[in-house]
Amino acid sequence: MIELLTTQEMTQADRLTIAAGTPGIVLMERAGRAVADAVVRTSLRGAPTVCVVAGPGNNGGDGFVCARVLADRGYPVRLLMFGDHGRLKGDAAEAAGRWQGPVEAAEPSALKGCGLVIDALFGAGLDRPVEGPARAMIEAMNASGLPVIAVDLPSGINGTSGAVMGAAVRASKTVTFFRRKPGHLLLPGRLHCGPVEVVHIGIADFVLESIGPAIVANAPALWADRFPVPLAGGHKYKRGHAVVVSGDLSHTGAARLTARGALRAGAGLVTIASPRDALAVNAASNLAIMVHPIDGAEEFAGWLADPRLNAVVLGPGGGVGARMREMVLAALSGERAVVLDADALTSFAEAPDALFSAIKSRGPSPTVLTPHQGEFSRLFKDAPQATANASKCDRAKAAAAESGAIVLLKGSDTVVASPQGRASITENAPPWLATAGSGDVLAGFVAGLLAQGMPAFEAASAATWLHGEAGSEAGPGLIAEDLPEALRAVYRRLYVDLGVWP
Repeated sequence: MIELLTTQEMTQADRLTIAAGTPGIVLMERAGRAVADAVVRTSLRGAPTVCVVAGPGNNGGDGFVCARVLADRGYPVRLLMFGDHGRLKGDAAEAAGRWQGPVEAAEPSALKGCGLVIDALFGAGLDRPVEGPARAMIEAMNASGLPVIAVDLPSGINGTSGAVMGAAVRASKTVTFFRRKPGHLLLPGRLHCGPVEVVHIGIADFVLESIGPAIVANAPALWADRFPVPLAGGHKYKRGHAVVVSGDLSHTGAARLTARGALRAGAGLVTIASPRDALAVNAASNLAIMVHPIDGAEEFAGWLADPRLNAVVLGPGGGVGARMREMVLAALSGERAVVLDADALTSFAEAPDALFSAIKSRGPSPTVLTPHQGEFSRLFKDAPQATANASKCDRAKAAAAESGAIVLLKGSDTVVASPQGRASITENAPPWLATAGSGDVLAGFVAGLLAQGMPAFEAASAATWLHGEAGSEAGPGLIAEDLPEALRAVYRRLYVDLGVWP
């Protein structure tokens, strides 16, 4: 279930299911029961008093069902209603009518004496800032110290962007339905959700064909069928030859990290294109990685005429300025895969159109840009800003369309976007990946997969997932040098899961 549905797409899924013959109240009953089941599974001793905070829409209707089911199971339940009980409409009104207990006003003081809170206030559809009494109620839930189970999405989080709309519940757990939403994975929304449980409530998978969701969670299911697996009859020349451009004598470390990442990711051969003044350092620091002397774009272009050099990385430690711009344009002039990171991106900050034009002129030849947020902001000055209605996915997709490249926008919630509007969101990055050189290794992972012929969107997504898994494998205290070495164990598990090893 890697598909992620925006709030509009989830509304469409509900509508299609209802049109196919499942009444909306049936879906609401199943959703409310699923939340009640989650309460039963909590580790709290006995049957704590459950306060259900219900809002004025369908999320509140789910809350009414949950309250009734828990009461039927013997839990002491209090129903706290935000807004006018009598103004509920449709399925929510019917669900409220089946609740036989009292309805209290949802006020901060009403949480006193509760043992657990069900947040059924707003859910995923919120598209305006939370203010006034609603904000006070959210802040009271957070300040209570009580466990909170959110219905669909913590109230105050935008389901599509993951943005905090003024204030947001910090849930202990979230129960959502059919498919997760981007807001469950994108920051800061993910930090408010706790563990997310996805429950089937009778929405059939066929609705996905009509919706055609473009955003997915980054997992092997996305790219496993395109992942390069070495064959018994293969050899290194069939696994591609990646090139990494090094900086000068005092800036060789980043390129060496990138090259090591490309080799561990499976490229058959890796060569560092080194300025002559750094040749001895690069040669002495590598065993399985080759070194080739290159000074300037003209010499670089001549060497790249060899078609066996099928993937190139520029940027890590390479320096900012005219020389880097010329080297990038030389790399983009051929059909090879090109990964641009760090200094290669910043070098075009004042002339992005020249870069984008060169990328678009390549046709189907793959180009991947791997910026962190600072580099992204410098290169894509006109990209949509981080507002409630412009998510990280929106920004990455707009940048991909503008540049003609696959854009890998790094972070704890890395987004990979294509010019065609596809996007993947990664959720497996441990916090200790935030260390010097980590991104250089990631660029190498991308190049290593591209060298083996993996399509660019899938290669960038797979590399990001592998990067997160390697970070978890290395564990706290990792440094960038650990990541390529940790990839061995990650590959072993992945090949077992894919059924290709042992």
